[in-house]
Parts: sequence; C-alpha cells; structure tokens
Amino acid sequence: MRLQDLEFRNFRNYSELRLPDLGDLVIFCGPNAIGKTNILEGIHLLTAASSFRHSQINQLIEQGQESSFLQGRLSDGNREITTTLYLEPGKKRFQINGKNKQTADVKGILPAVSFVPDDLNLAKKSSSVRRDALDDLGVQLSKNYNIVYRDYEKALRYKNRLLKDEAPQPLVDAINETLLAVASQLYCYRRSLYTRIVPIVQQNYAVLAQSGEKFNADYQPSWLRMQEKYPGLSSFDSSSALTVNRDEVRTYIYDALTCYSPEEARGRRSFIGPHNDQITFFLSDKDASIFASQGQQRSIVLAWKLAEVQMVRQTLGVNPVLLLDDVMSELDETRRDMLVNAVGDDIQTFITTTDLSPFRASLLEKANVIHLPLE
Repeated sequence: MRLQDLEFRNFRNYSELRLPDLGDLVIFCGPNAIGKTNILEGIHLLTAASSFRHSQINQLIEQGQESSFLQGRLSDGNREITTTLYLEPGKKRFQINGKNKQTADVKGILPAVSFVPDDLNLAKKSSSVRRDALDDLGVQLSKNYNIVYRDYEKALRYKNRLLKDEAPQPLVDAINETLLAVASQLYCYRRSLYTRIVPIVQQNYAVLAQSGEKFNADYQPSWLRMQEKYPGLSSFDSSSALTVNRDEVRTYIYDALTCYSPEEARGRRSFIGPHNDQITFFLSDKDASIFASQGQQRSIVLAWKLAEVQMVRQTLGVNPVLLLDDVMSELDETRRDMLVNAVGDDIQTFITTTDLSPFRASLLEKANVIHLPLE
C-alpha cells in the first residue's frame, strides 16, 4: 500500500496544498519553519490516525479558519482507498471512500513509523518517553490495544481529577474498580509488545554499533517498586514480571492500590498503574540514559525505529510508511547509510531536510525531491 496523492486545506500553515504522484521516496527540502514537518504530521494523521507531535486539534487548524481538510489516496496496485480527515475545534471525523469511520478503522490500513528529532529522547530521557513509544506502536498494531489504552487513559484522567479535588475515598475506590480492569489488560498488552520488540532492537543495535557492547532493557511495573515500602503487598518475584497472567496482574495492582491509597491522596495524583511503569535501556549493563555516548544513544533510537518497522511487517503483514523528519542531519554517514539500506525499496519513505548535501547522489537520483515553498 502506497500513498499516491495528498491534499490539505486550511491545515497548519497550508491554506491549500496538493501533491500528486508522490512516489516511493519523497524528500521535502526547504528552510526551517517553512512547513516541512507539517506535511509529515498530516501524513501521520491520515495513516496512523494521530499526530507524532501529540497536537491538540485546535493547533492543527490554520489560524483564522474554522476547519481543516486532509485527504490521501492510497493504492496497492489492485485497489484504491481514499482516506479523508475533517478537523473542527475539539473534534475530528474520518471517512474511508466517503463513508464515516471510527479512528480505530483507519489505523492499520497503512501504518506509519515516524523518526523525528524528539525521538532521540527515547534513549536519554525518562521512562514516559519509552512507555509512549510502546503504546503509540501498540495502538496501530491492535484494535484491542487501542481500545484498552483509550479506556485506561479516560479512567486515569477521571481518577486524577477526583484526587486533585480531594474527593471522598469511596468515589476514588469506585473508579479504582474500573481502572483495575483496564490497567491489568493494558499491562499485559504492553508487556507482550515489549517482549517481542526488545530482541529485535538487540539484533539491530548489534549491527549498527559493531562495537561489542550489548543492548538490553528492563521493565518494572509500578507495583513492583512498592513492595519494599509495603511488605504487606502480595509477594512478587521480579523475574516473573513478564510472564504473569492477567488475573495475577490484577491482584498485584489491587494490593498496591489498596496500600498506596493514602500516598495517592496526599500527592493528589495516581501512582499505581501502567502509566507509572519504569522502562530502562542498558548498554553493557549500564543505564544508557546516563552512561551512553551521544552516538550510542542515536544507535539505540535508530535500532528501535527499525524494530518498529519490522514489528509492523511481522504483525500486520504490510509495510508501513516511514516518516523521517530532519533526522538525517542528526546521524553520521554510517548510520544514514544503514537506515537507508535497512529500509530498502519496499517501504515508502518521506524525508524532510534543509540541505541535500548529506544524501548520496544514488539516493537523490531515485527520489522525488520537492522544494518548499512550492512555486
């Protein structure tokens, strides 16, 4: 499946944009702040049905306008699919071939893997970035993952609002019952995805680094860190964190919620649940966020992004569209070549850049280079 044509109206800085006959490799070249990233964001909205910037809908609509329109024509050579997105303040509406569809129906038709400069935080920032990376991939790979994730986020927001407003404990206990069901399921979904992707990242890193150090990762659920403080919690062996079943997970979360409720009330926010799980990356058993060099951190992120591509292929049996936003300048020549070679010719790729000099002539010869602003 390929994105053949693209059209925007009143989206970000584009009053009107039409890009026909895109091709397999498209490079958007232009100065900073011209709107290159906005195009990739629009593609991500039409494919992954979300923004890699996690933008609010009102931010997507051109200033002074009441709505936006985005449309992409997809084709695999045998069939054509037209995906349309209408944006209005506070709401969005998808259509596929002119028929209204839910967001979940759009995900998976043509999945997207994006690599933007902020993704370098995957290796050097907090666990929240790594949790988001897993969940952003998971919601594209599975409708059930998407449903459970959205339900958990909704329940968590409601609980945090109750805690912030210092609501009576019975009200908090009531929402905990709802939270418990979706929290245990989300943990199992995310854990399964984690156990599948980490070995692929390990393999990719070994190829990229070629230096002998080994990549590894550790996943600690929120309730595990509570055991030392609260000996009354159900006995939990950290080595089994990635093998326990959903009923066992539910018991661990329930016990942690019960013991930790005074702390949550004092802190006025929720501490127990998948939103507070800890994921750490290691190189040769040292925390990569602290001890890895900048080059090593870039290799970790690149290994992860390539693993996302492989996960989409393995799970859905399709190739994703790859969106590379100004990251070629962040990589040295060796890593740029590895990225291009790993992707190959079977994945439609969109790249933004301010300068074509980092690209090999052989790559530019087969690319559709679009200079912005359009004349």
